[in-house]
Amino acid sequence: MKILQSLILAAAALAASLALAHSDEVLDTQKAPNGGQLRMAGVYHFELVVVRDSKETKDNPVLVFVTDHAGAKVPTVGAGGTATILAGKARTSVKLAPDGDNRLKGVGSYASTPDMKVVVAVTMASKGAEQARFTPLAPMAGAAPAKDGHSDHKH
Repeated sequence: MKILQSLILAAAALAASLALAHSDEVLDTQKAPNGGQLRMAGVYHFELVVVRDSKETKDNPVLVFVTDHAGAKVPTVGAGGTATILAGKARTSVKLAPDGDNRLKGVGSYASTPDMKVVVAVTMASKGAEQARFTPLAPMAGAAPAKDGHSDHKH
């Protein structure tokens, strides 16, 4: 009986650590392979890459890379999706189509604003839709504090 209880506790601890390992906060501390922001979307990780320095609203690319939880590329042949971008007061919907082995690409009119939010919905071939929410230009959780001369002492 004690062995069974120990196994149940170990399984619960493992499940909890796996769930924590893929939280947005943890993913924000990891360097994304393509310089974007990582999010968990069902059995996938989506990495969103947007233009970071477009001060004015204009046509800019939107890229979504799809991997499994181990970081292995997942083919996007036959997949499709949308990226809904909220930047400033503007809202843009970008159609995403396969573009390379594990990438979806689209072009939409947006400016790179610090408050940008993006909702990505992707339907993989013969699978249901998965969705993830991004704040691609927000400071990352693992980023170093600003060097303003005041961050190194207590108030």
